Amino acid sequence: MALAALFWGLSGGIGGMLMADGWDAFVVSFYRGTIGLLCVFFWLMLRPGGSGLSSGRLWFWSIIAGVGVAGNFSFYFLSIAHGSVAVAATLMYCAPVFVYLVSFALKLESPTPLKWAAIALVMVGIVLLTQIYDIGASGVTAIGVGAGLLAGLSYAVFIFGFKYAAPHGSPQAILVIAFAVLGLMLFLPGDARQMVAALGTPDWPLFLTLGVLGAGLSFVLYIIGLNHTAPAVASIVAMVEPVTASLFGVVVLNQNLAAPQILGMGLILVTVTALSVHSSYRRTPPHLPMEKRSPG
Repeated sequence: MALAALFWGLSGGIGGMLMADGWDAFVVSFYRGTIGLLCVFFWLMLRPGGSGLSSGRLWFWSIIAGVGVAGNFSFYFLSIAHGSVAVAATLMYCAPVFVYLVSFALKLESPTPLKWAAIALVMVGIVLLTQIYDIGASGVTAIGVGAGLLAGLSYAVFIFGFKYAAPHGSPQAILVIAFAVLGLMLFLPGDARQMVAALGTPDWPLFLTLGVLGAGLSFVLYIIGLNHTAPAVASIVAMVEPVTASLFGVVVLNQNLAAPQILGMGLILVTVTALSVHSSYRRTPPHLPMEKRSPG
């Protein structure tokens, strides 16, 4: 699980490198998901039993999960392109806040003072991290902030889709459908010229690494790890992703964070992790807990 979180963190940095070379965010997202599709399809071929592919409910919820992961990948890289890896990764880590808000609206969760206090702290952290009171002061644009939050919201959609698909089939079957939906959704928005050019570019090793680590191997490792790790521990291990992404941005891409941004990042990471750990002790849904398990 730590390796999965590490790979997701590195994927943000690798995507940042590709976009710095001029590649469109949708093209980067498309190849990340398409290469990931090949990886999880191979996993499905190795373990075809109990796939549930004949279940209509599996297909329905897997498609919903695919819409979520397509939005997550594309908005995440769009946020990096208009801000920084550290800000984008941390904003996406706010996904549990969206999960709770949706759960409150659908009456799947009961709101409590503790949950509202945690959500309020995360909001304060977002204000400090993005410096929304002086937008653009740290190189983070309104588009970058909005896309980062939409990446978290999209991941919440993926969580719900995966959660409700899980009782009807295997994780590998769900991921195959989800990544296939991603490929179909992102093919048109991407730059057609770049889609073709990517196949023969010298940057192809980076695309391949991004897809294998950020969408293929990471998901396989994470799902296997969930079967051998307590949800509370998984919630803490998930912090490896935004921390790794932030370090990559600072060390490799020379992206800097001001003191208030570091404070906001710490507030978000600690609060979301504590909220996830608290929730993990009360429930463990099948296959994928509702708490943050980012593929960022």
